[in-house]
Amino acid sequence: MAKHDMSTLLSGGILEDEDELNLAALCRACRLPAERVLELVEYGVIEPRGRDPVQWRFRGGTVRRVRCATRLQQDLGVNVAGAALAIDLLDELQRLRAHLRRLEG
Repeated sequence: MAKHDMSTLLSGGILEDEDELNLAALCRACRLPAERVLELVEYGVIEPRGRDPVQWRFRGGTVRRVRCATRLQQDLGVNVAGAALAIDLLDELQRLRAHLRRLEG
């Protein structure tokens, strides 16, 4: 698994889905307090690996989901449950479009 230092993440470094972040690194990368991240986990917006917050590891793609949820809440006033649903639907739309491109190709 690739590892990135925080200066790379904060300066716009690209995270791959194979990259891993712990809770503290995810909070720094998304500029959110741990309580906000815990809420996103509770509502299923993001899914950590590990038993408890100290052991949690998040895939690099989690940053995108957290930022998208934050934008939905700030810009559109969507609650956390609504953001979770919207992000899941956006991901499904992306998968279906990719599948369609493969079938057309």
